[in-house]
Amino acid sequence: MTIDLTDTTTGAISNALTEARRRLGGMTLGMVLTLIIVTDEEGQYDAIRAANQAAREHPCRVLAMITRRPKADSRLDAEIRVGEAAPGETTVLRMYGPLGQHADSVAAPLLVPDVPVVTWWPEAAPEVPAKHPLGALAQRRVTDSAAADMPQEVLATLARAYQPGDTDFGWTRATPWRSLLAATLDQPHPALQAGEVEAEAGNPTADLIAAWLNLRLGIPMRRSVSGGPGITRVSFTTAAGDIAISRLDGRTATLSWPSRPDRMVALHRRDTAELLAEELRRLDPDEVYAETLSRLDERGIETGPAAAPEPDERVVS
Repeated sequence: MTIDLTDTTTGAISNALTEARRRLGGMTLGMVLTLIIVTDEEGQYDAIRAANQAAREHPCRVLAMITRRPKADSRLDAEIRVGEAAPGETTVLRMYGPLGQHADSVAAPLLVPDVPVVTWWPEAAPEVPAKHPLGALAQRRVTDSAAADMPQEVLATLARAYQPGDTDFGWTRATPWRSLLAATLDQPHPALQAGEVEAEAGNPTADLIAAWLNLRLGIPMRRSVSGGPGITRVSFTTAAGDIAISRLDGRTATLSWPSRPDRMVALHRRDTAELLAEELRRLDPDEVYAETLSRLDERGIETGPAAAPEPDERVVS
């Protein structure tokens, strides 16, 4: 069911949502959270589709906030979708004129009572997510540094502005790699001397993994540039030879260990819906992400050629 409301109010939107549930036979909300998406017309389709897919695991009310024509007269248009692609509710809110500067006052009356709020910026992240008007409404704030033109600068900005509840898809994408690396190094292994993370240029997940490994293992980590896609190799230097995980096709990794046969491991690149669903599973502060951001901000990651590092290339240590 789709309901279009033009030049409307939040009260009328709330009444329309209640009436839509009644028509569909749902007398209770049955939602576990409210997801606020801060987006624009160009990005709203992909963001809402990802949110609807994630809502199959986490039924929620989705509020897509779009600011249009800031010099126009104040007006609020709403497009309500209930019972179509997901078990929750989706409302696209288009704010015109000065109203766009007060998006929090539009969203607040539409939040599902007594459940957590998550705010997600699929594109440009604010400098301080916790102080953004829509971020201040949320217990969890999700950004995506990879969507920026200069991801490493965005990560540094997020590190300086970090508040409990902040997270970034650059860190979420690291979860399969971190799990595999932890499992690999959880077995007896030679002493690690140094490490290297190879990935395409501007990949924030590679920077975070390098900082995380440096933090946890206490060894120098180099961040090098490869042809991609994404992260292609993480390796550790030991006296017995290199321990390495290589993934050249974005789907399957090869674990190489000195004096052992190579092993194949599934390690596919996940889409936005999978990343969002993972973030919605936990709404408490991610302390490991905070520690890793802090290390990245303090030391930085210098990128260089994978095969032949420059003599002045820095390492994280």
